[in-house]
Amino acid sequence: MSAPMIYLGLDVHKDSITLAVLPEGTPAPTRVDRLPNDLPKLRRYLTRLARDGTLRICYEASGAGFVLYRALRGWGYHCDVIAPSLIPTKPGVQRKHDKYDAVQLARLYRAGELTPVRVPSEADERIRDLVRCRETIQRELLKSRHYLLKFLARRGFIFRAGKHWTLAHLTWLRELAGPASPLIDEDLEVLREYLALFDYKLGRRQALDQRIAELAQTPTLQTPVQWLQCFRGFQVQGAMVLQTELGDWRCFDSARALMAYVGLIPREDSTGDRERKGSITKAGNAHCRHVLIQAAWSYHHPPKISAALKARQRGQPATVLSHAWKAQHRLHKVYRHLAYRKQPRIAVVAVARELVGFLWAVMRHHEPASVART
Repeated sequence: MSAPMIYLGLDVHKDSITLAVLPEGTPAPTRVDRLPNDLPKLRRYLTRLARDGTLRICYEASGAGFVLYRALRGWGYHCDVIAPSLIPTKPGVQRKHDKYDAVQLARLYRAGELTPVRVPSEADERIRDLVRCRETIQRELLKSRHYLLKFLARRGFIFRAGKHWTLAHLTWLRELAGPASPLIDEDLEVLREYLALFDYKLGRRQALDQRIAELAQTPTLQTPVQWLQCFRGFQVQGAMVLQTELGDWRCFDSARALMAYVGLIPREDSTGDRERKGSITKAGNAHCRHVLIQAAWSYHHPPKISAALKARQRGQPATVLSHAWKAQHRLHKVYRHLAYRKQPRIAVVAVARELVGFLWAVMRHHEPASVART
């Protein structure tokens, strides 16, 4: 006879792991234990449990990452990492603690009600984190811009000769920080510190851009990144965000499933004959959603192949170029139709949702390979 299944729900924290043990066929967990987050102790605990049956383990995706997942897989146990936003909850339950979370994970896992996330390889995760680091630097750069502008505004210095952060604006800032600056000593010191911080962040972003461009030329990333860049609104950075976050596009059965994953489908609260839809869910991957919405803004322009886009499309498959051109016509039409009746930002979200469909139609035909160690 085959060994009975034993389902384990793990509530993982930095210092502790709460485990709920739910054997197949039992109405309630037979034990709920709390262990220190120490891999050798956890392995000994699981080895004792495995004498009574085959273990199937799950825990929620969190800041703990995938270290535990890889350790469990390495020890020979089946493990799934669960999407927290898709865990069913009871509206009437007002208490939440580690023991309850572990028990619920075990129950729902045994019932097949949980949705696992895609776990990237260690090499994939390293590249993904590098791309995310560039996004962090970009946010920090925006903060430094605010520091400079708001400090100068408090001192009565406002640039009115054009747009901010152009070459003329940067020249004006450096003249203010130069030897002939009209600022007094303390203010001049503050401006120079803010400007030095801005220059440092700008240099780090440029270095990361160069590194990401190099990684985009590796054999496993080159083709999908080039295909994505055939679409208007995507350059190396945006294409790398999508590819490193999504990986295998074929894991989505439909374009709508991918739209839901990036949180671009509307909320719905319908009952009977009444149908009520709200704003987008914003569930799932925020990195992808941000890139898609930024790219969608480019479709408010009429369809056109610019010199830069033509260079990115050179040598790419005809089917990819055909989808990219159809996307320009379709999405521009959608934007004009919706922007006439609604706010532009609402129209852009709708364009981003349809853009996902065009991308999925192309990228599902690409067969990914594991990323080599870089």
